[in-house]
Amino acid sequence: MKKLSYGRQWINDDDISEVVKILRGDWLTMGPTVEAFEKKLAEYVGVKHAVTFSSGTSALHGAMNAAGLKNGDYTITTALTFVATSNSALYMGAVPLFADIDPDTLCLDVNKADALAKKYPGKIKAIVPVSFAGYPLDIKAYRKIADENNAVLIEDASHALGRDRKELADMMTLSFHPVKHITTGEGGAVLTNNDGYAEKLLHFRNHGTYQKEMIELGYNYRLSEIHCALGLSQMKRLDDFIARRRELANLYLDQLAGVDNIKLPPSDKNHLWHIFALQVENNLRDKLAEYLRDNGINPTTHYKPVPLQPYYREKFGYKSGDFPEAEKYYAQEISLPLYPLMENSDVTRVTDCIKKFMLEGK
Repeated sequence: MKKLSYGRQWINDDDISEVVKILRGDWLTMGPTVEAFEKKLAEYVGVKHAVTFSSGTSALHGAMNAAGLKNGDYTITTALTFVATSNSALYMGAVPLFADIDPDTLCLDVNKADALAKKYPGKIKAIVPVSFAGYPLDIKAYRKIADENNAVLIEDASHALGRDRKELADMMTLSFHPVKHITTGEGGAVLTNNDGYAEKLLHFRNHGTYQKEMIELGYNYRLSEIHCALGLSQMKRLDDFIARRRELANLYLDQLAGVDNIKLPPSDKNHLWHIFALQVENNLRDKLAEYLRDNGINPTTHYKPVPLQPYYREKFGYKSGDFPEAEKYYAQEISLPLYPLMENSDVTRVTDCIKKFMLEGK
């Protein structure tokens, strides 16, 4: 039986050929392919600067540093995200604050984020919304909160590399993990129109050095020529990857419409569909997941609310019930297989399995 995971990279012969060229060439790191990949990213999204990093997490760390976060500062982000979003603030000595999600978008609730900011006047230094699953954010709404608090607006766009952007945050971070829209193996980037931020990002990822002198405390967060060669090759197919994800997502939406105990994810014409995240009602999520696995389909879940992770509970005193919308969502969420290598028949296999479970397996 063909195994279906929730996500998978697509590496073709052209990708392999480009990586082999680097391995046979003169530069393995800090060479022209890094700059070429950064230029392609910036042009694709429509920004002045793209600065690559060794991971999406290090890109977030770099963005927090460029924003000037320090001990005693606060950031606001969503409770529904991967731990790296808030951990990157902790790395700077800042305190991440969490607001609940808007159940209609699964992204940071603008009104709750605004109310939270008003509790800490003069303390909020960064607003960090997350484009959860690839849903397009209303950047203008978050921009208003950032401007009112003299804060930097950083979009965690790890799920949302695409060109359909009318508004941009001060910085936007990306991840190139294998399950993302393109992969470099591991890797990330920060995109910005701000020259000052770009300069700080470049220093920070290279030990804090400028012209061979260390001017600040930095890290070795560089992305190699090998990684960037793969990324540059993958960029040639990014629009096709996105189009295929949208086709597959629309198949899921059509085939699961009206199925008992299933709540479909929010959709939008500009949705980038990093994951296809269902909600399964009536406490059936775990049983459905087990049933799918028994049939060669391996779903996953996104995400346990960060403030309810053991570390955050112990450090900050968060408890169950603090983020009711995110907690309800997580208790019901299941991420189905979604990646460009899938066939239409794979989607039908998944949806038929779900329908069968709902009819007779539950």
